[in-house]
Order: sequence, then C-alpha cells, then structure tokens
Amino acid sequence: MKALLINPKFPPSFWTSEQQLKFMGAKAVTPPLGLITVAAMLPKGWDVRLVDLETQPHSDIDFDWADIVLISGMLIQRENVLKLIGEAKNKNKKVIVGGPYPTSVPNEVLEAGCDMLVRGEAENVIDELLSAIRAGKYSGVFENPSKPDLATSPIPRFDLLNINDYNTLSIQTSRGCPFDCEFCDIVNLYGASPRYKTSKQVIAELETIYRLGWRKNVLIADDNFIGSKKHVKALLKELTPWMKSHHSPFSFWTQTSVNLGQDIELIDLMTEPNFSSVFVGIESPDEDVLANAHKFQNIRNPLMESLMNINKNGLTVLGSFVIGFDGEKSGTGKRITDFIEQTNIPIVMLNMLQAAPNTKLWDRLHHEGRLCDDRTTGNSTTNVMNFVPSRPESEIVQEFVQAWDEIYEHSKFLTRAYNYYLNMRPTRRATAISRGAARAEVPKHWRPIYQEFLDVVNFFRISWRQGVKSPARWQYWRQVFGMWIKNPSRFVQYIVALAMAEDMFILRKKILDDYKKTNRPSLTC
Repeated sequence: MKALLINPKFPPSFWTSEQQLKFMGAKAVTPPLGLITVAAMLPKGWDVRLVDLETQPHSDIDFDWADIVLISGMLIQRENVLKLIGEAKNKNKKVIVGGPYPTSVPNEVLEAGCDMLVRGEAENVIDELLSAIRAGKYSGVFENPSKPDLATSPIPRFDLLNINDYNTLSIQTSRGCPFDCEFCDIVNLYGASPRYKTSKQVIAELETIYRLGWRKNVLIADDNFIGSKKHVKALLKELTPWMKSHHSPFSFWTQTSVNLGQDIELIDLMTEPNFSSVFVGIESPDEDVLANAHKFQNIRNPLMESLMNINKNGLTVLGSFVIGFDGEKSGTGKRITDFIEQTNIPIVMLNMLQAAPNTKLWDRLHHEGRLCDDRTTGNSTTNVMNFVPSRPESEIVQEFVQAWDEIYEHSKFLTRAYNYYLNMRPTRRATAISRGAARAEVPKHWRPIYQEFLDVVNFFRISWRQGVKSPARWQYWRQVFGMWIKNPSRFVQYIVALAMAEDMFILRKKILDDYKKTNRPSLTC
C-alpha cells in the first residue's frame, strides 16, 4: 500500500513567521506532528510519503503514485483542506481526513468527498481503520469516545521530514488541559484530564531527533505543559541529566498556563534543561472578563506578578490577548496596551475573538442566535468576528486595530524588549562564572558553527533594518550597547525578540491596511 500524507498550507498569520524563517534559512516554523505520528501507526510494509505544503510547492503533490491519501488540518487550514480533498478525488484516490478541523466540523469534509473520516485521536481507532482498508471498505466515520493512553503512542516518523526545512522540531509529552475556558476547544478535543507520555518515551523521541542531527529549537507541543505540576517536575528531573550528557543540544519552548509564575521551583526546573520561552494565554487584564470567559486560573493569583516572576527568573513570555469577549467595556484595547507596557512583554499576539466550533462559546452563541458561521476562519489576527458581540463591532474592531498599531510602534516595542531582558536574571552559566567557576567547567549549550555564523549574519540584518532604516535607529543602537554591557548573557535572547518583531511589524501594517479597506455593515445573524 502506498500512502501519501499531505499537510495543507497555512494562510499568513501570527504563526507563519516569514521574516524569521528567512533569517534562519528555514521554510516552515514546525513540522506536521500529527501526520508523522499517524505515519508511525501505519503498517511497516506500507510505502509512506509526506508532502508538507509549507515547505514545497503545491505542484509537487504526486497523487498518481498513491493508493490512498491522508490529509490533516486545523481550522485555519480549512480552505486548503477542502481543496486538497477535491484534487485527490479528481484523481480517483481514496481520501482519509483527520485532525482538529475535521473533528470539529465533520460535515464539511464529508460533503467535500472525504471517504474515511477520523474524529479525535488516532491511537484508539487506527486498528479499526486499518481493518476496513484491508477489507476494501473505504468509507465511514471512525471515532472512539474514550481518550487513548499516550503510553501507546509511537515515536513520530521524524525520518519522513527534511529537518533542515524547519526552524523548530516538535514533540508532545501530554494532551488535554485541566482548565475549561469557554472559548477554547482543547477540552472537547482532548479532555479535561491531561494524559502523559512516560519520561522514557519523551527522551526516546529527543534521542531520535538528536541522532537525525537536529541541534536547534524544540517545541513541546502540549496543550498545557504544566497541566500536572507533579508530572512535569518528574519529567524535567529526568530531562536535565539527558540534556547535560548530550551537551544541551536543544532549546525548548512550550505553552503553559500563567500559574507557572507562582511556582519558582518549577521555573528553575524548566530553565535548567534549557527552556527559553513559554506561550501564555493572558487574554485580558480585566478580571470580570476573565471570569465570564471561565478563565479562572488567571484570577486566582495577581496576574502581573505571575508574568513578572516568569520574566525575571529566566523565561521569555510570548503573550496572547483577546478582544471581543462578552461583558467587555469600552476602552478594552487601551487597557490591554497599558498592561503590555507595564509588564514589558515584547512579543504579543492580540486576537480578535472568533467562536471556534466545538466550544462552549460556540454552543451558547448558536443558542442565542448570535453566530455567523460563514465568517469562521480560524485566523484570529484579522478584524473579522463570527458572532454578534455584546458591544458595537465597529468599536471592537477600532480598538483591535489601534492596539496593534500601538503595541508594535517601533520605539515602544524597542523599549519593552530592552526593559524585559534587562530585568531577566543572568543565565546559569553566567552566574556560575561570576561566582568563580572556570569557563571550561561550566556546561555550555552546544551549537553548530554554522548557527554561530548565522547569528552574526542575522545581527547585521536586524541592525540594517532597525538600526539604519528605522526612524528609531538611535534608540536601537543605544539599547543594543546597553544590553551588551548590562546583561550580556541575555543578549542573544534579546536579539531573537528583535528578529521576531520583524514579522509583527509586517502583520501590524497588514491589519492597518485591511482596516482602511473595510466597509461592511454591522453584524446581524
């Protein structure tokens, strides 16, 4: 059996990071982890090919070679998933579709011609699916209400990737989240009780990509890495000696809830094996808005204090905010920008709220007759809502656009980034050396020579764009020299944040330009 696995292309968004990819010489941010995990579940005698349309032209799809075509995608890939189903069916191929989008909106992919639909996680249905294929029965919906034990999940087929195409490789240590935010689909997709791979499994996956020659960023693609602090602390205690014995070949980043900021021990356990940053859903500085959205974990402790604790103890926060919640008051956009300025978080994702299928928010809005499904895109960095909000849409859109304009005004961004990394404690290595340890005795993060060279090249690229062409050029140079003198061990992280901002400047311009072109009536559904 010849199986062709296809990852549809993503439309431009916060996560596509085109400028950063140019800096790093990569074609995509991360690989399709779900697809290569499914590939590992297929029979060993099958011939398997992966086509990642994030890294290669659409024309390279070889439908003629394949017996079956497997497609996976998220909601933001919706349009391209449906196109690929149509193309495969035009070639008379049997099509299997799975992933978060088909799980949440099954009717669309079935109507597009999908033969076999996998809803939910593949581990519990793969045997049934393969039995149907062996019997020549290429039809049906395959789902299992129970959640699989991740101890049964295989090591993904990293060998199917051209790893040099990616800026970051991904692994997963858990699925599910203990919190139940109204607007989030994670609980419905993966459950409220996090399930975990064993430490042995996680290290085996890291060993696999290490042997393939990977020496860069690794994303821990969990819904909430610290869903169980007891579990993650045990994992980190196993991970640290492995990293040290391999000369710290990776830099990790992941997604966590903000209560990480109340556990300094856990932050220390994360920074020791070289975690550098965490993506945190902050959403709103207004406690009543957070409570209405069932984001209770963000109001149990002082929000600003938690974020500052994460910062000063060595992790970069990538912050996510949302505008458009029910119960918001006028001026929410300004309160968000003020909060960002106070915390100095450099890289921020400001989202326009869209109700996602398979969420409690979607169900409530549908019941209230406020849902506009034809506007559902999955791309939250556009000025498009898919429901009638509780305050005027025009007001929300204006605040969204103004906030983007202000957050990524070049001078304000530079000020935040500078203050953020000045506030961060020196690295463990720098601290040890300052206390008298010999440099040769202190473990150092190992990086290939070409990456060191690339760092130098990228520094000059950023300096040309922000230190020569930008109106804030003099501020750039003052702060670059200031960082080098005052907190040199965080200089590289600081420069990485400046590089990431290049994509944000472009996205800001797009949002402003789209707003100028917008002329639509108020929402009625």
